[in-house]
Amino acid sequence: MTERQPLLLQSDASDYEGSRGSAARPVRSSPPDNTLVNVHSEDSLAVHAAASGSGDDEHGLTDKSNYNPTHHRTLEHPTSNFDTLIHLLKGNIGTGILAMPDAFRNAGLYVGLFGTMIMGAICTHCMHMLVRCSHELCQRFERPALDFSEVAFYSFESGPEGLRRYSILARRIVTTFLFITQIGFCCVYFLFVAMNIKEVMDHYYNIPLTIYLLILLAPMIMLNLVRNLKYLTPVSLIASMLTVAGLAISFWYMLQDLPDVHTVNPVATWVTLPLYFGTAVYAFEGIGVVLPLENNMRTPQDFGGTTGVLNTGMVIVACLYTAVGFFGYLKYGEHVRGSITLNLPQGEVLSELVRISMAVAIFLSYTLQFYVPVNIVEPFVKSHFRTTETRNLSATVLRIALVTFTCLLSICIPNLGPIISLVGAVSSSTLALISPPIIEMITFYNVGYGRYNWMLWKDFLILIFGLCGFVFGTWASLAQILNGTTN
Repeated sequence: MTERQPLLLQSDASDYEGSRGSAARPVRSSPPDNTLVNVHSEDSLAVHAAASGSGDDEHGLTDKSNYNPTHHRTLEHPTSNFDTLIHLLKGNIGTGILAMPDAFRNAGLYVGLFGTMIMGAICTHCMHMLVRCSHELCQRFERPALDFSEVAFYSFESGPEGLRRYSILARRIVTTFLFITQIGFCCVYFLFVAMNIKEVMDHYYNIPLTIYLLILLAPMIMLNLVRNLKYLTPVSLIASMLTVAGLAISFWYMLQDLPDVHTVNPVATWVTLPLYFGTAVYAFEGIGVVLPLENNMRTPQDFGGTTGVLNTGMVIVACLYTAVGFFGYLKYGEHVRGSITLNLPQGEVLSELVRISMAVAIFLSYTLQFYVPVNIVEPFVKSHFRTTETRNLSATVLRIALVTFTCLLSICIPNLGPIISLVGAVSSSTLALISPPIIEMITFYNVGYGRYNWMLWKDFLILIFGLCGFVFGTWASLAQILNGTTN
């Protein structure tokens, strides 16, 4: 964070000067993991928006047709198409895939089968919408690259006159929900690790889940005191290898002695369907990494398109989610739990190894999820201190406090299935289904929505779908949590 700040401030200044000249100066962009966090201040964004002519005549827009954002990106470590595909898969495949059988239980076998594919298509389209709006706004304001919150800011800044005053609010809302989403992921990770360890140890000792959560707190704090992501690269590699191995063995267990499809419900009740929505949206959790990945590609033009990196990766993700959900629910039926690893046989060496490997993998992955919320809050906390020692101390205390907070939340809500659905319904649906159509409608307000305003009608339908899922999914998840249903 401290290494990047002078460079980012310098880039802001160069952009401000460049907006007065004939061409914008190139800026540097960081690797994907770092660019997940927006460290631009609101004042710098407002200054740049004003300097770019957002208040000019003709709806506040200037002619930027000759500006190509990709030509103004100077990347230290550009990623290839294959590297980007791997990052995209890693950003989408997490604890959500293990919860898909529980999602199918709440939807029914065939509703879950077709619903997951439809959900994947809608979420992928929303990712394309976000990338398209980013390109339009980069060209309009002569910016080499934008992140999620900046896209929200600049869309309002160049939208209808009555909405421009809310540009900073839009940025704050997106940042807030990014924070809530990642904190929710951290709570799920905490609970997932504790429940899988408990499932292994129950064969020998009967210890309450709360004790396991408290035991995990100390090593989790120590791991998250590491501030430089480059030191966590080996940890991330180990976590990825353990995840692949655990998923492969879990899939092997699911395919053993499959019962007939008539043994499970083809369609579930309307009461549990919102829970399916929350879990499914939670599973497609990668919209936060889309722009950072596209911004750091060596050939960003290959990211979109019918056979581009985004579509290829999301097709793989949707197929994996559908397969795990379908066969997991078919195998274990109504007894399926919040994570498919909890349904594996007890006492078998292979199944116990799966639980341990997945617990270790998610434990090591917690730090990468935690990196986003802590770097959203850390600059604000450190700004209240003057000396270097007090700033470093405040950053350390903040990390300890946030990790402890996620642990306490997990203790208060020890139900894996409902908490996954709640995080998906509240925050993931806001970022993945509600924000993109709003941003697109405002971004292209002065450009047009196409023939018969098809883009406007399409965005309204996605927005209504996301809002319904937000309301009913949150209600159903809270009801299940308050009823004390264990899963």
